[in-house]
Amino acid sequence: MRFFVRKHRQTPAIIIVALIDVLIVLLIFLMVTTTFKQQQPPSLKLALPESSQGQKAGANESAPLIVIIDAKGQLRLGGGADAIPVTEDRLKSELLAQAQKNPELRLAINADKNAPFGEIIKVMDAAKAAKIKMINAFTKDSRP
Repeated sequence: MRFFVRKHRQTPAIIIVALIDVLIVLLIFLMVTTTFKQQQPPSLKLALPESSQGQKAGANESAPLIVIIDAKGQLRLGGGADAIPVTEDRLKSELLAQAQKNPELRLAINADKNAPFGEIIKVMDAAKAAKIKMINAFTKDSRP
């Protein structure tokens, strides 16, 4: 006598298409809800002077070497967060070294509108001593 009838079970199957759909939905959800790292504001707050005749630099030009002068007259070489504080003597030697590497070097002065004008002249003199021919100044556009 056989009281218990064994049914032969079929092996379970994993439906891959459904899993892919779920993974795509999760991926889209994570992409939409993830906050992207916001660009850090510059470490120096500069109030640039305004100019209605200012021109924007072209995208195909090489980036200029930037010298930042803050309202207290302190000098920094480089732009953004990687700007390093420099003295007047070190600025002269750095400009000379950069001009020897690249004879077509351009210098951009990014000075606060309250920066001492004497510091701007010192930077321009150091650039002339290094034989840098192209010196620009950053301004804020005053046009509406």
